[in-house]
Amino acid sequence: MILHTTEVAALPDYRLFLRFNNGEAGEVDLSAELDGEVFEALRDPAVFATASQHPLMRTAAWANGVDLAPEFLLDLMRAQQGDRAA
Repeated sequence: MILHTTEVAALPDYRLFLRFNNGEAGEVDLSAELDGEVFEALRDPAVFATASQHPLMRTAAWANGVDLAPEFLLDLMRAQQGDRAA
């Protein structure tokens, strides 16, 4: 199975709610991941709020053309959920 998102919703404080086609779902905090020229624009809350499910790539994408791989998002979500559970 090729991993992809089935739902993407922007939340406050640079977080996303994500649902994946493998049945996993949850929030991911991207505040520590928005470094570098490509991602710097997402530090603007109005730009970050444009996050949505890209219809072809089936991952989180923003109106300015930035996107993140679903595998990266799932790994980060799992790691962060593990941090909260500890």
